[in-house]
Amino acid sequence: MKWFATRQPADIWDEPVEGPVGDIDAVARIRNICQAARASAEAVAGSAQTGKRERYERAARVAMEIAMKIADDLMRDDAVRRIVDLCMKAEDIKTAQILSRAIQAAWIREALARDHPTLVQ
Repeated sequence: MKWFATRQPADIWDEPVEGPVGDIDAVARIRNICQAARASAEAVAGSAQTGKRERYERAARVAMEIAMKIADDLMRDDAVRRIVDLCMKAEDIKTAQILSRAIQAAWIREALARDHPTLVQ
C-alpha cells in the first residue's frame, strides 16, 4: 500500500530557487542550509558514513554556489564564514582552509582564527 508510505522530506538545498535572489535572501538561504546540514556534518566527522557525507557535500556545494553570487563583500564574507564553520564540523579542513582564504574582512578572519586555530598556518 503506497498510501501510507512516508516520503523523505526534501532538503532545503535541493529546493529550486525561483527568480533572482538578492544578497539578503542569499545569506539567509546559506544560513538555513548550514543549520540544516549541521547534523550531517557532525555525523561525518571521524566516520565513513557515505550517505551523510554525500548530504553534507551537496549542502556545502550549493551554499558555495550561492555565496559566489553575492555582490556585497561583507555579506559574502559572513556567508563564507558560515560555510567554513560547517566544513570544520565535518572535519573537512582542506575545504575550510581554501574557503577561509576568500574572506576579505579582517575582523571576520580574526574571529575565524580564534574559533578554529587549526586553519591558521
